[in-house]
Amino acid sequence: PSAKDLASRDVVSRAMTMEIREGRGVGEKKDHIYLHLDHLPPDLLAERLPGISETAAIFSGVDVTKEPIPVLPTVHYNMGGIPTNHHGEVIRTVFDDKGDFVEDVVVGGLFAAGEAACASVHGANRLGANSLLDIVVFGRACALRIADIAKPGDKLPELSSDKGMDSVESLDKLRFKEGTISTSEIRSEMQHVMQDHAAVYRTADSLAEGKAKIDSVIQKLPDVKVTDKSLVWNTDLVETLELRNLLPCAATTVHGAEARTESRGAHAHENFPDRDDKKWMKHTLSFHDEADGKTTITYRPIHYYTLDEEECKVVPPVARVY
Repeated sequence: PSAKDLASRDVVSRAMTMEIREGRGVGEKKDHIYLHLDHLPPDLLAERLPGISETAAIFSGVDVTKEPIPVLPTVHYNMGGIPTNHHGEVIRTVFDDKGDFVEDVVVGGLFAAGEAACASVHGANRLGANSLLDIVVFGRACALRIADIAKPGDKLPELSSDKGMDSVESLDKLRFKEGTISTSEIRSEMQHVMQDHAAVYRTADSLAEGKAKIDSVIQKLPDVKVTDKSLVWNTDLVETLELRNLLPCAATTVHGAEARTESRGAHAHENFPDRDDKKWMKHTLSFHDEADGKTTITYRPIHYYTLDEEECKVVPPVARVY
């Protein structure tokens, strides 16, 4: 309350969600709230908030100088990603026969940086400047590492004559789908499951229910129907490809959250409101099998040390107070 509109976005999102959950939402389904900007002078809105004004007009048909904007908390940034080391090299975790961690192994020649990657330098929070850190700092780190391990003129492995055909086949498999459910229907169902069961506030029951529901939604993807069969400006195909990627992300999010019986960062668990460093100071690893739609969860330890302990010691985690 003291910070008001200067509060961090996760705090604002929780306050918005609380209003909706307690029955003060608006609209036919009472599932959103209104943001009022109409108390501000029109010339000030045009000068300082032209983007918001335009977005509200395009997507909601709202004139922000006269009407409130319908708003709902949503996902801004995925705080996980492809695991990498500080060079941007993708790492693969090796486990023993009992499922215990053995080591992290670099996947030779594969790099990731930006929102797709998880270099684990942020703790549990993400802000705009951190996005730049992700892509600028680690993009540069990738380039420097590649310069170290690869030289101009190095001999490359021979490629088989059909290399890349599996990607073409995968594309065509979706493009010629003649199922009974549209991409938009499956996507909408996925969105509602995530909003209802894995959004800002989470409980053991809602996560367990969400886990079952998202697994059920994934089983519908093979029955998707792509209407446009062309290869020119095919938004139907692009949205279906995006959906194919979104569903595993949704499943890994819900499965990982349901298993983590604590609250940490953006993961606010009502049944377990406190952070539990003794049990949960570790990374969640999610594996999704496209063949059967199953998602499995395991873990890898964190690196509780810096690259140079003499220069900079580890900063111990503290309770987040507001």
